[in-house]
Amino acid sequence: MTTAIEDSEIITFGCRLNAFESEVMRGHARAAGLDGAVIVNTCAVTAEAERQARQAIRRARRERPGAQIIVTGCAAQIDPEAYAAMAEVDRVLGNEEKLKPESFGPAAQERIAVDDIMTVEQTAGHLIEGFEGRTRAFVQVQQGCDHRCTFCVIPYGRGNSRSVPVGEVVRQVARLVDNGVAEVVLSGVDITGYGRDLPGRPGLGQLARRLLALVPGLQRLRLSSVDPVELDDEVFRLLAEEERLMPHLHLSLQSGDDMILKRMKRRHLMADARRLCARARALRPDVVFGADLIAGFPTETGAMFENTLAAVENLGLAYLHVFPYSPRPGTPAARMPQVPGPERKARAARLRAVGEGALAKFLQGRIGTTARVLVEKPGFGRSEHYAPVALTGGAPGQIVEARIAGLADGRLIGESLR
Repeated sequence: MTTAIEDSEIITFGCRLNAFESEVMRGHARAAGLDGAVIVNTCAVTAEAERQARQAIRRARRERPGAQIIVTGCAAQIDPEAYAAMAEVDRVLGNEEKLKPESFGPAAQERIAVDDIMTVEQTAGHLIEGFEGRTRAFVQVQQGCDHRCTFCVIPYGRGNSRSVPVGEVVRQVARLVDNGVAEVVLSGVDITGYGRDLPGRPGLGQLARRLLALVPGLQRLRLSSVDPVELDDEVFRLLAEEERLMPHLHLSLQSGDDMILKRMKRRHLMADARRLCARARALRPDVVFGADLIAGFPTETGAMFENTLAAVENLGLAYLHVFPYSPRPGTPAARMPQVPGPERKARAARLRAVGEGALAKFLQGRIGTTARVLVEKPGFGRSEHYAPVALTGGAPGQIVEARIAGLADGRLIGESLR
């Protein structure tokens, strides 16, 4: 994703948290009068994400030979020297440094400005005006992670878990709503760990309830990925009682096999995921689920992979984010017996195909219903369930009630009812 800062660019890879932080950097860069730069906000989840970032850096230098190129994000935080060694790169900023206004001012000259992320104990709120060209905004409520899944390098890029105080989140959301944002997505590395480091230990559900009460103009609230065993009771109560909390939960599932989940050092087993889905459906029958899934984790046999394929149907998943396992240097999983690379890719392809079928089935089931569609751009929006909808009428930012008349090219066909 590439966005413009006057004559500069921000190139963002990875998660919704990175997308939010790119908006923070946009504001800092504009305030500092930084023109003509290229800021690459990297991801370290997979080797492919890092390859794409390096490719983007080289392309930026070819296309903007005189531009200052600044590299930041998780990959830069974890291995700043590797990015500083690239001839195309002028500066490297850490994940904490990229959020500081002074990092973009004329006095900021260090080639590498990356401190120890593990020493950071607090996360401040960052006020942004909106997301350029969007009616949906991601809001950071939490940073870092206290868990150490065997495949994951992200804690070393983000540090330990720390939460943004409730009042700061409320102020940010209120400002976005005042500027026309209709939907907010609460984002972080481990949002179900929200609040454990704050006075009174408010949970994610309490944060969501206070947001909805204190920002009555917020039309939609959505959650990013949630841990299947850490979702608190208040979130379930809101799911039952509050229409503005969208009926869409995305699970950080990773596998459908219990042995692999144990080897991943996850905190849940499949029984936990089944209980979560059953409880949510009992409270909000139309709730839809997505999941992150890794194909070809070390030691995964064919039978174990079949359990993951079966989980898509057993849990009723509609939206899949599928990744072939990618060894990350320094993680325990990288030292485990590996599934051959071609087999990992083949399993990921099979899993994606199953996911495409599950999504098509879900979308087919919406035909004949009505939906409230948030118009993102002329002719296109998304429903409460995050389903893509092609429709006529409505301006970006408006929520339009529509009858779902059909399905074509992976999009529902909506007919506006007003």
